[in-house]
Amino acid sequence: MKIKMQKNRSGDNRVHGNEAVNISGTENIKHHTGYDKSFKYFDIIVGIFVAVLLTSNVASTKIVQIWKFSFDGGTILFPLSYIFGDILTEVYGYRRSRRVIWIGFFSAFLLSLTLGLVGLLKPAAGWDYQEAYMRILGQTPRIVTASLIAYFAGEFSNSYVLAKMKIFTKGKWLFTRTIGSTIVGEGVDTLLFCLIAFYGVYSNQLLFYIVVSNYIFKVGVEAAFTPLTYKIVGFLKREEKIDYFDTRLTLTRFVSLNSAFRKDSKLQIWG
Repeated sequence: MKIKMQKNRSGDNRVHGNEAVNISGTENIKHHTGYDKSFKYFDIIVGIFVAVLLTSNVASTKIVQIWKFSFDGGTILFPLSYIFGDILTEVYGYRRSRRVIWIGFFSAFLLSLTLGLVGLLKPAAGWDYQEAYMRILGQTPRIVTASLIAYFAGEFSNSYVLAKMKIFTKGKWLFTRTIGSTIVGEGVDTLLFCLIAFYGVYSNQLLFYIVVSNYIFKVGVEAAFTPLTYKIVGFLKREEKIDYFDTRLTLTRFVSLNSAFRKDSKLQIWG
């Protein structure tokens, strides 16, 4: 990987290519051969991201109503996965974010597969809750398919748009990236999930209310959490001493599983 370094007016070192940015101003540059350096908080964020995703999938089996909004229960927590997705892309770069999205995808698939297989097993004598289990956790193939497709398309759209907007805004105006990418990602996610999972099951009127309510609520949560997102992003950039600008991101690398886990031959990161 070719890396070009320049000084900005504040004295910070910036690297362009697929590029780490030194936001602390230190001149101590370490060369790493391999995909990652040891980040302090990356694994924690990945763990929370996957936990939020899996919990949301289980909670989505119930349709709830809050005030005039009707949506699946998972919507209460699911927007946080997009917030963490924004944080991952903004701080650690699109490639690492893409790797986490794939991890979440396989985790969600494993959860759905396990719950489905357990539901097919014969219940033990005296355990009289098979019907209740199947109603709540025995997700139909249609729901599972909808969830996985919507998650896959929505999360990748969200991260891709944020990474591209970061280049366009030159790293400024974080709120435009977090909210703008969510408008796209949550729109794709909500529309795909509701249409695949519920079209023909509920009336068109109820389906419309579910889509609109989900979308407004999710984007609203992202907007409300913007101040906290600013603080978390700022904290992580200072602590990790890294800030990625994905200048070489192309559509061919949009969802590539191979390049998501492929190691860089050489990467410059400030430690």
